[in-house]
Amino acid sequence: MKKYLAILILAFAGLVGCSQPVPNDKLDYVGEWLSPEMYLLILADGTVAYERLKDGGKVSINGPMKGFKGNNFEVGIGLFATTFEVSQPPYFENGKWYMVVDGVKLKKSSEEL
Repeated sequence: MKKYLAILILAFAGLVGCSQPVPNDKLDYVGEWLSPEMYLLILADGTVAYERLKDGGKVSINGPMKGFKGNNFEVGIGLFATTFEVSQPPYFENGKWYMVVDGVKLKKSSEEL
């Protein structure tokens, strides 16, 4: 299912074509990040897919990355953009990658897309 989502996001990015590639010093962000309540996919070309379950509802954002501000990154087009707050950038611990985004600890999927 997630692989199909990645393909859909890639198709969307081709239509939009205005994402900023992930800079070399932020390539650790690239990948599929998971927790029970959050899914975050960041592709090297700057395409982002996000889904979060919260307070009985679901929020999703699919769009181009506008860029990084420190550890945080912004996703969207024009005025329709949101900033993801990264309180802990990607780090390697006990053989796995983790990152804390918007207060949620995410684990990087080891599965290749």
